[in-house]
Amino acid sequence: MTRRLDELKIAIVADWLTDRGGAERVILEIAKIFPRADIFTSVYKAANFPELANRRVITSYLQNWPLKFKHQLFPTLRPKAFESLNLDAYDLVISSASAEAKGVITQPHTTHICYCHTPTRYYWSHYHEYLKAKQFGILDPIAKLFIPSLIHGLREWDRVAADRVDFFIANSQHTKNRIHKFYHSDSVIINPPVNFSRFAEHQPVVVGDYYLILGRQIPYKRTDLVIEAFKALPHKLKVVGDGPELKKLKKSAARQQNIEILGRIPDSEVTQLVLGCKALIFPQEEDFGIVPLEAMSAGRPVIAYACGGALETVVDNQTGILFPEQTAASLTNAIQKFEQANFSPDICRERAKQFDETIFKQKIIEFVQSHLDIKPEAREI
Repeated sequence: MTRRLDELKIAIVADWLTDRGGAERVILEIAKIFPRADIFTSVYKAANFPELANRRVITSYLQNWPLKFKHQLFPTLRPKAFESLNLDAYDLVISSASAEAKGVITQPHTTHICYCHTPTRYYWSHYHEYLKAKQFGILDPIAKLFIPSLIHGLREWDRVAADRVDFFIANSQHTKNRIHKFYHSDSVIINPPVNFSRFAEHQPVVVGDYYLILGRQIPYKRTDLVIEAFKALPHKLKVVGDGPELKKLKKSAARQQNIEILGRIPDSEVTQLVLGCKALIFPQEEDFGIVPLEAMSAGRPVIAYACGGALETVVDNQTGILFPEQTAASLTNAIQKFEQANFSPDICRERAKQFDETIFKQKIIEFVQSHLDIKPEAREI
């Protein structure tokens, strides 16, 4: 007999809830779908998530550490933190993971569904890229001596953690391929939700004379590449978002009259900037990437690196332009091509509407309901 969702005790598990990004938006949407579910996470910054003010949020022991919001510093502690969370009382656990959240320990009767944003990048697909990055200043050479052996152990734990999941949901075909490669597991694709109505509710604005970068400013987002390109272009660029790269980006663009680094600004101002930009620039490789769809829902085209999730959202020459190489020269060519083209706001909106949060909700409920009483097949070892 199939169990009803409203009869179940449900837990939602997040890697962390500190800053707002794509993964956090997915968590908030899942929390709306299951309003009585408890929420578990390693560390939690309540001020950044007013939507959860009346929800039960349970954190790990890392919440009591002085450097709790520098969770990146504790890679060996996060696995233990998630294993310490007691989920014995729950019938259904839904983890949202790009790191350790999938590693919670559940009872045999519990169905554990993982919405996977990617198998942990720095263990698997982007290990060598992270290893080359200069992240530790003058201590970098010493740190690099210990990282390989450290990651080796964490990689083994991550593989075991993946086997604790009964069913995987992938956020994209790109991620589905990685789940199969690294976790030897099948998955069903349910794309992340986009709040289409966020821009539909606003009056159309006159399109401005600037291009826009929007997101957390961290190295792999490659805003540095965009600034390099715009140093040699006459067009205006606005950069929105905070992060550890912001200071470096400001220094790089300090003498450029056509480049404006805005940092973090209120959501209302972000909305107006998206509505008024010539195009959003998306130079990074993402597992999916919600920001391009947000721009398209505002009727604005996207200039994106032709890799990862962008290949599944941006339709080349219809809702934007894809550039083939992650270089300033390749981006420059794409911008020059864009300047000679015309894009229909209506076509952009129609594309974005296919990923609306109402569709996400329907697919999640259908998937959960259909998998509650299924015994997962044994996986390849």
